[in-house]
Order: sequence, then structure tokens, then C-alpha cells
Amino acid sequence: MKIAIVSDSHFKVDYLKSAIEFLKKEDCEYLIHAGDICTVDSLEVLKNCGLKYICVFGNNDKNLYEFSNNYNIKKEPYYFKIEDKSFKLMHLPMHLTPDTDIIIFGHTHEFSYEYINKKLFLNPGEICAREKEFIECAKLEINANEYIITRYFKKIDEDNFMKEEFRYEQ
Repeated sequence: MKIAIVSDSHFKVDYLKSAIEFLKKEDCEYLIHAGDICTVDSLEVLKNCGLKYICVFGNNDKNLYEFSNNYNIKKEPYYFKIEDKSFKLMHLPMHLTPDTDIIIFGHTHEFSYEYINKKLFLNPGEICAREKEFIECAKLEINANEYIITRYFKKIDEDNFMKEEFRYEQ
């Protein structure tokens, strides 16, 4: 199973669209957005991307509350399952208790990952390229015995994503 993970797109709809199109070419089946979506246009990108998606409200998404019935956007922390894995999705890293298999969060604009006591914590970094000059996103591949985390990043004026890969045995 391959999952595209993004966060903190803010008002950069084109960056979000570019990252999702790239992740679709990486054979992702699902899409998770960890908040700070900020615009209805970005919600439309998520809804029309062709992947099963889920997202949570970020601290800058108050203007989107009225659209929650039209888009798959939830309050944090949001718990769900994909196949046999349990997930907790949030924007603010305030609920980082290890009560699911995979904990995904945003807000910090920094890519991070940890695997502690068979619990994976993952922040995909920022789509918006606000804190640094890179558009960032991640792919989580879940295999029978391992997690493969791939961080993708590119400068805003470049076409191709670079990557770093990290592996953990489950």
C-alpha cells in the first residue's frame, strides 16, 4: 500500500497540485493532508485528484469549516484505518500519544519521522515553501514487514523532485 502525505499547503494551490500529480505517478493509492489547507481551491484539488483522500483542519482553516460536509475534512485528532493499519491524523502536534500504528501531523513545516516501540510518527514537511525554499511531500509505503518513507522535495523553480528514503522493519 502506498500513501501520499502532504501538509501545510496554505495558499499555494499550484504547489499542492504539482505534488499530488507527482505522488500519483509514484503509484500512491491514498492521499492524506495534515492541515492548513486554507482555500476551497485546494479542497477541490484534493477532491478531484482521483485518489481516496482524508484531511484535517489546521489552525489556519477556520474559513473552511462550513465546507466540511462537501469535502472529506475532519476535526483533529482524527482516527481511521486503511486496510489493517490504524492511523491518527492531526495538524497540531498536540496528540502525539502512541495510540495507533501511524501518527501523522503537520504544523511545524519540518519533515520528521520516528519509529518508536513499533509506532511510526511522520510529518511530511511543507507544501507551501514558506519556511524554506523547498516544496515537500512524502510517500509512505507499507509492506508486510517494513515501512518505507520517502521524502520528496524540490525548489520552487525546478521541475524534478529529489528524494531521501528511510526504512523501518515492522
